[in-house]
Amino acid sequence: MTPFRLRIPRFPLPGRRQAVAGLLLALAIGVLAGLAVGLTAGPALAQSLTFDLGDAGGTATGRIVQMVGLVTVLSLAPSILIMMTAFTRIVIVLSFLRNALGVQQVPPTTVMMSLALFLTFFVMAPVFERSYNQGIQPLINQEIDEMEAFRRTVAPLREFMLQHTAEKDLRLFMDMARLQAVPEPADMPLHVLVPAFMISEIKRGFEIGFLLFLPFLIIDMVVSSILMSMGMMMLPPTMVAIPFKIIFFVLVDGWYLIAGSLARSFGTI
Repeated sequence: MTPFRLRIPRFPLPGRRQAVAGLLLALAIGVLAGLAVGLTAGPALAQSLTFDLGDAGGTATGRIVQMVGLVTVLSLAPSILIMMTAFTRIVIVLSFLRNALGVQQVPPTTVMMSLALFLTFFVMAPVFERSYNQGIQPLINQEIDEMEAFRRTVAPLREFMLQHTAEKDLRLFMDMARLQAVPEPADMPLHVLVPAFMISEIKRGFEIGFLLFLPFLIIDMVVSSILMSMGMMMLPPTMVAIPFKIIFFVLVDGWYLIAGSLARSFGTI
């Protein structure tokens, strides 16, 4: 009696690859078929997903409005940070400082923006704290409604912007909006106050930038005069002046002076 032997066909190398690919394809088809059967076996699963917006009627509409308002505020948060805080003046002054030093990439832009951002948070911390205590905290405790919370939250920011807005700039936008004098500062519309505040901050930033440029401009003039008197007119004066600017800025502790002066100029601390 001849013993039984299992003979496994040996494919050449291309044939083996085709066989393995066929097995993997069959396995994948089997898995997908099983998933399809599992999904279609329970039709009630398609109805198990619900989205709760609260009670029916006006409450559901209110929840939808709140959700839309929250998404809008989150999307506009960077613009709000730039428009209604001290960020504009701080970032302009730091940009002027880097140009005055003559180093376009040092400190890097990321470092400059981070410094401006955290200086803004430091300056605006008392204002943000008042906004939270007056508007957001009572809303969380369900003591006031959303509209009253918005009015109380914006009030400290409106007061801050009014303190740092030039009267001429404010009058310009009031005239263009055909708005008469408001009886109370709290009644000033934001669409008038915010652009007036921004151009006032830009103007102050340019004024501070002019004062920053003067000592470095003097260094440039002195270096240029020395190079011309030595007959080195082919040597760029800017390249020679940069080390003197840097050492001058370090010796006078420039970062300490700039950060302290900017923080104190807003009068919030």
